[in-house]
Amino acid sequence: MKHFCSKFKFLFILLGSIAVALAMVGVVVPGLPTTPLVLLASWCFYKGSPRLQAWLLKSFLGKYIREYKEKGGVTTRKRSYIILLMATMVAISTIFFIHNTILRIIVVAVGLIGCIVVGFVVPKAKDD
Repeated sequence: MKHFCSKFKFLFILLGSIAVALAMVGVVVPGLPTTPLVLLASWCFYKGSPRLQAWLLKSFLGKYIREYKEKGGVTTRKRSYIILLMATMVAISTIFFIHNTILRIIVVAVGLIGCIVVGFVVPKAKDD
């Protein structure tokens, strides 16, 4: 049974590490949401390695988790900013870089789903 659990711990650590790497890219790349990725990484590390979760909370990415916890969600201003960035990146990608029609439709659909999730599923901050 212990071997089975160690496989899951490894999986959680791997997924958390991937989420941290993407979140770090998201700090500098507009349109890649940092906060949800950091929250995912924190949850994965909680399941897989409390030591890595403590490291994440102390790192520069920890501010996103602390802000989310303190406010109980994402402010309306930040939510609007996230949706605007996602829509802008989807538009730029589909107009200038993606030439395949089916791929354009997929990118627009995924972008729309992302905007809906940020707009209606992600909890609103208490102070809004």
